[in-house]
Amino acid sequence: METVRSASGGDPRRWWGLVVIALAQLMVVLDATIVNIALPSAQRELGISDTNRQWVITAYTLAFGGLLLLGGRIADLAGRKRTFMIGLVGFAVASALGGAATGQGLLFGARALQGVFGALLAPTALSLLTTTFTDGRERGKAFGIYGAIAGGGAAIGLIAGGLLTEYLDWRWCLYVNVPVALIALVGAVVFLRDRVGRSHRARLDVPGVVLGCGGLVAIVYGCSEAQPRGWDDGLVVGMLVGGVVVLGAFMWWQTRAPGPLLPLHIVRDRNRAGAFLTMALATIAMFGMFLFMTYYFQVVLGYSPVKTGLAYLPMTVSIIVGSTQVSARLLHHLPPRALMVPGGLLAAAGLFLLTFLTAEPAYVSHVLPAEILVGLGMGLIFMPVMATATAGVAPRDSGVTSATVNTAQQVGGSIGTALLNTIATSASTAYIGSHLAASAAHTGGRVPRGVRDGVVKDGVVHGFTVAIGWGAAIMLLAAVVAGLMVAAGAPKHDAGAGAAEDAPGAADVSPR
Repeated sequence: METVRSASGGDPRRWWGLVVIALAQLMVVLDATIVNIALPSAQRELGISDTNRQWVITAYTLAFGGLLLLGGRIADLAGRKRTFMIGLVGFAVASALGGAATGQGLLFGARALQGVFGALLAPTALSLLTTTFTDGRERGKAFGIYGAIAGGGAAIGLIAGGLLTEYLDWRWCLYVNVPVALIALVGAVVFLRDRVGRSHRARLDVPGVVLGCGGLVAIVYGCSEAQPRGWDDGLVVGMLVGGVVVLGAFMWWQTRAPGPLLPLHIVRDRNRAGAFLTMALATIAMFGMFLFMTYYFQVVLGYSPVKTGLAYLPMTVSIIVGSTQVSARLLHHLPPRALMVPGGLLAAAGLFLLTFLTAEPAYVSHVLPAEILVGLGMGLIFMPVMATATAGVAPRDSGVTSATVNTAQQVGGSIGTALLNTIATSASTAYIGSHLAASAAHTGGRVPRGVRDGVVKDGVVHGFTVAIGWGAAIMLLAAVVAGLMVAAGAPKHDAGAGAAEDAPGAADVSPR
C-alpha cells in the first residue's frame, strides 16, 4: 500500500483539502440558523401552526446533537473520507427534499434528515483536519480558519437567510446546500486523504449508541419543550431527569463495553474536559444572543430580512479576525487559556452592554460595539478550544473526539435557546402584566391602545435584556472554567501527533 506524505511533509494538496473541509463545515454550521429568518415565510406558505413551527429548528438540532457521537465513531470505523462523502451526498438529498416540501411533515422530516447527515459531516470534517495538519504552525493556521467558520457560520447563516428569503424564496435557504455539497464532494474525491486504523477487532458499540444518543435527545427535547410547556411541566421534567439517568447509564456502560462509543480517557483528560465545558457554556450565551437580536431587529426595530442579516456582519467579521489574525498567530506562542479567558471576558462585556437596550433604536451606540466585543471574544475562544480538545489524540479516536467537541457546541446551543428564551418570556410576561395593571389603575380601567402597544414593546425588550444578562453571566463562567481547568502549557501538536501514531493500533497513512 502506497504511503502518503504527511501534511508536515509538504503535500501541496492539503490546503485545497482544507477548502473542501471548510465548505462542508460551513454548510453544516450555517444550516442551524439560515432558516431562522426564512421561518415566517415557510410557516405562512405551508400552514404551520405557531405550536409546531419550532420543529423546523429542533428537528435539525435534535438529530444533529443526538447522533454526533455515533457519527464520530462511524468515521473512525468506516474511514473518514468515505464517511465524509456519504455525509455530503445525504445532506444534499435532505436539503433538496426540504426545499421541495409541500407540507409541514415533509419539511420536518427533511430537517431531521439533514441533522442525521450533519452528524456524520461535522465530526468527520474536524477529524480530517486533525489528521491532515500535524505540523504545529500549519495546524494553527488551519484551526484558525476552521474556528472562524465554526464561530461565524451561525451569523453567516442569518445573512444568507435574509438575502435568499428577500430576493429569491425561503426554499433556497435549503436548495443552496445542493451545489455547495456537490462542489465539496468533487473536492473530496480529488484532494482529501485518509488515515485509517488497522484494527480488525473494532466494532460499533450498539448499546452505547442507544444510551448516548437517547440521553442527549431526551435532554435536548426537554429543553426545547420548556418554552411552550414551562420548566415544571411533567413531560419536560421527565425528559430532563430521564436524559440525565440514561446518560449516567451510558457512562457506566462505557467502562465495560469492549469497544466503547466514547473512550472515557478522552473526557478524563483535564484539558480536554475543560475545552468541552468551555465550548458548551460559550455557545449557550451566543445562541441566546442570536435568537433575541433577530427578534429585536425584525419585531422591535422593523428591519427587513436582508437588513437583519447584514446587521450581524460586524460580529461575523470580528469572529473571523479573532480566529485567523489573533488566535492562529498566538496559539503556538501562548497557552490556550491565555486566549480563552480574555475571549470569555470580552464576549461577556459585549453581552452586558446589550442589557442596556431599550425599544428605541440603538444600533450604533449599543449593538455595534457589543457585536464587535462578542465576535472578537468568540474568535479567541473557538480556535484554542478546538485545538486543545483534539491535541495529542490517537488517529483512531480523532473522529469521536471531534464529535464530542461538536456535541458540546450543539447541545450548548440547544440548551441556551430553550433556557434563555424561557427566562425572556417569563420576564416579558411579568413586566407587561404589572405595567398594564398600573396603567389601568391610573386611567380607571381602560388602557389606550397606544399605551398598550408601547408597554408590550418595552416588555419584549425587557425580557431580552434580562435573558442576555444571564447569558453574560454564563459567558463569565466559561472564562472561569477555561482558567481553572485548562492547563497553562500550550498543546504540543507535534509531539501529540507523533505519540498517537506510535501508539498500539495507531493508523497508517494510505490513499483511500
